[in-house]
Amino acid sequence: MSIVSVYAVFADAEEAERIGRRVIEERLAACINILGSCRSIYRWQGEIQNADEVAAILKATDDKADALITRVAALHSYEVPCIAVWPINKLLGAYSDWVEDSVG
Repeated sequence: MSIVSVYAVFADAEEAERIGRRVIEERLAACINILGSCRSIYRWQGEIQNADEVAAILKATDDKADALITRVAALHSYEVPCIAVWPINKLLGAYSDWVEDSVG
């Protein structure tokens, strides 16, 4: 089984923690690293926007990635949240085993 990182951006740390805790309880992710605030500049509905947001990385197995994306999107406050899967090419074996056990 392969392990992936799922990068997501949230409105604030409270939302990241709430959603992270939920998907871990549901065994869709093994953990979430809430990285802290970041400044985002983006185009939305024809206007340039600025926002303080919180980035996070969730760890999951590849076979859970689609369900994790769907669930995070359903719980998210944004109409179109940033949720991206990053494949992992190399990983400590014991960590891989822990992720697989945590979501299995």
